[in-house]
This record gives sequence, structure tokens and C-alpha cells, in this order.
Amino acid sequence: MKDFFKYVLATMVGLLAFGLLMAIFGVMSLVGMVASGSATQNVSDNTVLVMNLSGQMQEQSGQDYLGMLTGSGIDALGLQETLSAIKKAKENDKVKGIYIEAGMFAADYAQLQEIRDALEDFKKSGKWIVAYGDAYMQGAYYLCSVADKVYLNPDGQVDWHGIASEPMFVKDLLQKVGMKMQVVKVGKYKSATEMYTEDRMSDANREQVTAFITGIWNNMVKAVSESRKISADSLNAYADRVVMFEGAEAVKKAKLVDGLLYHDEVKAEVKKLLEIDQDKKINQVSISAMQNVKQKQNGEQVAVYYAYGDIVDTPSQGLLTGGGPQIVGNVMNKDLEKLAEDEDVKAVVIRVNSPGGSAYASEQIWHQIEMLKAKKPVVISMGGYAASGGYYISSGANYIFAEPTTLTGSIGIFGVFPDRSELMTKKLGLKFDEVKTNKHANFGASSRPLNSEELALLQGYINRGYELFRKRVADGRKMSIEQIEENAQGHVFTGEDALKIKLVDELGGLDKAVAKAAKLAKLDEYHTVPYPAAPDLMEQLLNKTSGSGNYLDEQLRMALGEYYKPFMLLREANNMSTIQARMPFYLNIR
Repeated sequence: MKDFFKYVLATMVGLLAFGLLMAIFGVMSLVGMVASGSATQNVSDNTVLVMNLSGQMQEQSGQDYLGMLTGSGIDALGLQETLSAIKKAKENDKVKGIYIEAGMFAADYAQLQEIRDALEDFKKSGKWIVAYGDAYMQGAYYLCSVADKVYLNPDGQVDWHGIASEPMFVKDLLQKVGMKMQVVKVGKYKSATEMYTEDRMSDANREQVTAFITGIWNNMVKAVSESRKISADSLNAYADRVVMFEGAEAVKKAKLVDGLLYHDEVKAEVKKLLEIDQDKKINQVSISAMQNVKQKQNGEQVAVYYAYGDIVDTPSQGLLTGGGPQIVGNVMNKDLEKLAEDEDVKAVVIRVNSPGGSAYASEQIWHQIEMLKAKKPVVISMGGYAASGGYYISSGANYIFAEPTTLTGSIGIFGVFPDRSELMTKKLGLKFDEVKTNKHANFGASSRPLNSEELALLQGYINRGYELFRKRVADGRKMSIEQIEENAQGHVFTGEDALKIKLVDELGGLDKAVAKAAKLAKLDEYHTVPYPAAPDLMEQLLNKTSGSGNYLDEQLRMALGEYYKPFMLLREANNMSTIQARMPFYLNIR
């Protein structure tokens, strides 16, 4: 019997040692893969930069180390990485052109415009761009139309239909479960609360939404018209006809594409441009691999800080706690404080892509930017959204750039307070009683809605927040309160219209913002460094094993599609900061 236990124990120890050894080898392999993946890349002569337009574009993508290990990683497009790759490809003599392959791709219009402008600049080097798609979504086509040649699968489609906004209203849904939202706000255009309290758009909201989707569409039409040599009237006629349903030959006849080819036939065209034999292999480099192409960094450092997502007081990630990227007030403040203290950083560009969020967090970030600005120049580069809280944090910078299609402004504040009294008392049959020491000791009780006196107190609080917001903007833009009020009231503008009323200083993207920051810092030579750094291997490991629900969140996003965001808004209604400075929750622009 002793021998039996001795052998069992020896076997267990052996298995444990083997498992530990395999774990060590696994970590060593992962580290090796990471080191290999991040090693300096050498580009072969006669190379093509390949851009696969698929998935959701992020401001930053980083590197998926765990995906590299498991084989499930996706070469996701990040704006930062894409712009960097295009610039490197332009300056690298071994890269002869860019091949764009369109797929199921989603990006905001400012991101699309920024990449399109970078591709326009790439063409100035005399190099070519070829685009191909089995089917082009409208945003992808707008981007690809800049190419020298645009090809379509003979059985493919080009989606060209115009822009619409279809906001969703949930008041009746909430009533079915015994809930309603009590709203306190400032601004006739501050329409973010309409989804909770109305069943259609207000006249003021319809006016502003019509203005900004028309502005975005006109910019798209103008760009495609210039690239494809098609009149704006014709492009609008094609949209009205929904030309995609007329077949690929009709699309070609409309000059939206240059030819109808299969995938292998497009490869043959690329080989002709490279002047190589048809049996030769095309040398390719991806966006992510281009990041590891060594490039000399001259001069002083200009930091580019990426701030994107909802502005929140405390972080939350994944299905279990809420989805999507976020600007966490205290985290961003610490980052900006470090940049202020870093003597190697001579200027800072803050890339803002946010519809806003917590008014409190927005005020704290505004203050930290003021502290940063006292030590070095701060320039804002606005992405698809820099509205309400997103504009709040931008307003004090030395200089503000926006894309023509940026949605900005929305200077206003509101509060949304859930009333669950009917759910509690009538639907669930709960009974409540109370004793209290002071008049408003039970403020916000679940057993009843807020009364008129309590709503008046909250209105005063919201009014003071609005006045502070206006003052921050007036001080930053060097305008009077009266001038700001003319374009406040929660009014959303495109970047193009915001320039006319001096809410921004100039139209342009990141490159222009960086150049301006360098000029303000009086730098002759400079290079950029992105902040905050993408999560490293250990951070990704901890994130994957911490139960954050990111995988479930991704699966739910795919399953619900366009209904994902309103679903998340409903379940997060109780968790978001009570006082919000943000534009409409869900524009549903398509």
C-alpha cells in the first residue's frame, strides 16, 4: 500500500512538473512571437502596401498579442496606424503603390476623410493606388474613390444611397415595464433626452440633424465628384435611383468604377503596374507590418494623445459593465499631468473623438488641459465627434482643428433621472413607508417620482453647470458669453459650419494639427509619439483573464447589429453620471 501511494504521489509531482514546464515553454513561445512580430521589418523592392478595409475602425488599434498566439487575431485598422503606414509608404522608395481591398467596413466620416486626404497626399509622390471590392459600402466607396483605378467584382455592388438619420425612441418601451425618465436640461437643441421622453424628433432637432447630415453628404459628393470626374447632380441622381440595385454594368456605365474584374484579374493588373511577370509573386506589406519599418526620428517630440469614446467618471469595459472605448476623467488627467512634466515633450496634440458624457469629468479634464497649456502648446484635432463634453474639453486649447464632417458644438447640459415608482409599486407590488429628519432627506427615493420642488432644485443645478460650460468656452475662444450663447443651446454643427462661427480655428486633420503644435513650440525639426501606449502583453493577458466580458461583448455586438448601442444605453441608464454634457445618445446615421 505504501508503494501505491508513493507511485501515485510521484505521478502527481511528475504531472505538475510537466505542466509547469509546458507553461514556461508556452510563455517563452509567446514572448518569442511577440518579439518576432515587433521586430524591425525590411521592405523588399517593388512592394505593395495592402489596406484591407474590414471591421470597425478605431482611433488606435495596437497589436493583438494573444491573437498572434491563438491564430485568431485580426489585422484591425486603427487610424493612427493607418496614417503612419501611408506616410511611411509614401517616403519609402521600395513601396510602389497601395492596394485597397474593400469589405464590411465601418468608420466615422471624419476618419474616412482623414485617410482619404492621406491617400491624396500619397499620390503626390507619383505612386499609384488601386482599389477592389466584391461590394463597396458607401463609406468604403467614398474612401476608395480616391484611387487611380477602382475595380468591382462582375457580380458586385456599389452602395451609394445618401445619408439618413433614424433616431430611436424608447419612451413607450419603458412605460411597458413601469418606468419613465424625468429630464432637466438647458438648450432647445439639446436633444439627447428625446429618446426617453418623446416619440419623434423635435422641430429644433430635426433642423440641426438635417443641416449636419446634408453638410456631410455634400462633402462626400464633392470629393467623389472631383476624383471620379462625375458631376454632383449625377451623383445625387445615382443615389436617388439606388444604382447598386441596377447591377454592376450600370455602375460601370455611371463611371463609379473603372472595370469589372474578378480577384485574380485585379492581381494581374497590379502585376502590370509593378512590371513583373504574371507568374511572379507580389511583394506585400500590411498596415500593421508597416509599423515596424524603421524610420529615423529627428528633432523634438510632439506628443499625440488619443482621447476617444464616452467621457466617464469611472471606467467600465465589456458586456458585464458596459461596452466601447471611454475617456476616463481621472486616468486622462494623470496622463496629461505626466506629459506636462515630461521635458522631452515640447508640444501636445489631443485627438478628440467623443460625443461627450459626464459633465463633472469634462470639467476636470478641461482644468488639466489648462495646467498643461501653461507649460507647453496644446492643439486639438477633432475626429468624427467632439461635441458637448467633447467640445468642453477641447475649448481651452491654443488652437482647434476639425474635419469638415466633424460633429461638434452641442454646448449644453442635461440630467436624466429614472422614475421606477410604477415598476416598484404597481408592477412588482412593493410597499414603502418613510420617516425623515429633513424636508428633502428622501430625495431620489425609489417609491415616487421627483416632485416639482425637487425638479426646480435640479434645474438650478443644471443651469449653473450650463453657465460654467459657456464661460469655459467663452474664455477659451476669447469671445463674450453673449456670442457663445448665440450658438449654444445644445446646437450641433459640422466642422465646416463651426469654423464660420469661430468654434474651431481651422479645417484639417492630424498632420495639420501636429504642424501647428510644432510651430507654436517653435520647433524646426520634430517627430510624433502616440499616447497612451497600446496595452502590452501582460495587460492583454490580465484583461482576457479578469472576466471583463470583452468576448461576450463582441459576440453581442455582432448578434444585435444596429440594435446593440440602444440596448447598451438602456442597461447603462442607471449607471451613467447623472449630469451629462453630450450630444444625442444614438443618431443611427446610415
